[in-house]
Amino acid sequence: MMITRRGFLRLIGGSLFSMVSLSAYAVGIEPMLLTHVKRYSLTPPNWPAGLRLRVVALADIHACRPWMTPERIASLAQQVNALQPDLIVLLGDYAAGTRLVTEWVDSSEWAPALSGLRAPLGVWAILGNHDWWEDLSAQRAGVGPTLARKAIESAGIPVLENDVVRLEKDGHGFWVAGLADQLALRPGKAWGCSRFKGLDDLEGTLAKVTDEAPVILLAHEPDIFPKVPSRVSLTLSGHTHGGQVRLFGFSPVVPSRFGNRFAYGHVVEENRNLIVSGGLGFSILPVRFGMRPEILSIELGSA
Repeated sequence: MMITRRGFLRLIGGSLFSMVSLSAYAVGIEPMLLTHVKRYSLTPPNWPAGLRLRVVALADIHACRPWMTPERIASLAQQVNALQPDLIVLLGDYAAGTRLVTEWVDSSEWAPALSGLRAPLGVWAILGNHDWWEDLSAQRAGVGPTLARKAIESAGIPVLENDVVRLEKDGHGFWVAGLADQLALRPGKAWGCSRFKGLDDLEGTLAKVTDEAPVILLAHEPDIFPKVPSRVSLTLSGHTHGGQVRLFGFSPVVPSRFGNRFAYGHVVEENRNLIVSGGLGFSILPVRFGMRPEILSIELGSA
């Protein structure tokens, strides 16, 4: 069948319009207007009968203008509080992850925006790779505390780096363990590092758990999961953003050496549970398609 010149021009025009529309959706609509609450219900192995716990998690905020302003972060905090969590956890990467911004948002702006978070069992945070990478002084020294940690703690939120805290609800104790970042120190001649170096210490962190109560592990990158023992009831991670672009349950690019294995969602392996958040912001490119920004709400002991 022959195509006319007019038909050809219509085809080209329609294709260009579709590309522009998809680009506008992926850059402006899905990242900024379609944030939703992603809910999970599970009872991990050896979870105490009678302990029902609602954990709400935020991951990969990546503060920057125009996408993740202090005002939007404060609004997210209000949405989290409205979910009436027992416990709130922050899974790292508060600093911008892309250079394609109209304006930087400093830790002195984004950290106070998180100070409105409220939960009976507290708000607990870990750091992500960008919270280390954006702090050149910490990169040169090879140790913290990073600017991000100082800012979060100034906002009244404790930061766990290879540390644990024991909490209790309805007479049942449980532990929250937070790992230091697995990619904290990046290669660079300026600080004499030839490869990525993690500061995480899984064995040392879990050694601080002193009884048989269940453990919730916070680990920014999910790649640690194959090493996590069954002693841990649930591991919560971010970092991947679900690949940022996800089609039919598959992400073409995932920042993990395991690819799509730990890209997103609830993963069960050898009776161990991992939930990877799709996160809120983005890194490298300001694009989300098929992976809406999300707040995690997890009901433990209810299914």
